[in-house]
Amino acid sequence: MTNIAEQTLAIIVTNNNKTVPVLEKYNLDYCCKGKRTLSEACRESNVPVEKIIDELREFTAPEETPATTFNDMNAEQLINYIVLHHHFYVRQSMPLIISHLEKVAAKHGQHFSYMPVVLQLFSEINNEMTAHMQKEESILFPRIKELEKLFYSNEISPINENYISAPIHVMEAEHDYAGDLLYKIRELTNNYAIPTEACTTFRISLAELKEFEEDLHRHVHLENNLLFPLANKMMQSFKN
Repeated sequence: MTNIAEQTLAIIVTNNNKTVPVLEKYNLDYCCKGKRTLSEACRESNVPVEKIIDELREFTAPEETPATTFNDMNAEQLINYIVLHHHFYVRQSMPLIISHLEKVAAKHGQHFSYMPVVLQLFSEINNEMTAHMQKEESILFPRIKELEKLFYSNEISPINENYISAPIHVMEAEHDYAGDLLYKIRELTNNYAIPTEACTTFRISLAELKEFEEDLHRHVHLENNLLFPLANKMMQSFKN
């Protein structure tokens, strides 16, 4: 835990992904805003950094069965994991969440006026994420795999730097946009608080939204803080 306050949120999660629940608990964004140090993030969120460090200590003991070591994966392995675990989850969960939100907005929209807005925001997320994942799988990810093959073959790369960096910039901007939409949903629902009189579908909807946001944070972390820097590093190696 030495100097953990001055480590970035991205590094903290990369070194031990079991620290995620603590950061999620205090809404410390380790994916889109993962370049901030823990102390900076706590200061911005008005959370005592010492409190976070105390809770993080619970996750520093060695595990009997190590968690998946993402920072040991190559680019192709990271891509395969992201598509299999995160893209699959997003595609499976979004239609179900929208279906539940439509029922809640129709039945309870008059008494909970924020829920129709939540439906509208999540419908936008659905459209954005559907297009976003398609672009990653058809454009960026194949380009990164192509770059990695050249990197390991020790060939001179014919790839222009913008061939990789341009789509990465677009994907990062879209990550920020989706994260902002989910942040608005979390604000509207008071951190997914379940009203006392909420029906079963209402409760399920809020639980699904919370799970979706947490998964997106892990998803974006793997791309913004591991995969994209790895691709940029390989690209830079051809210039040296």
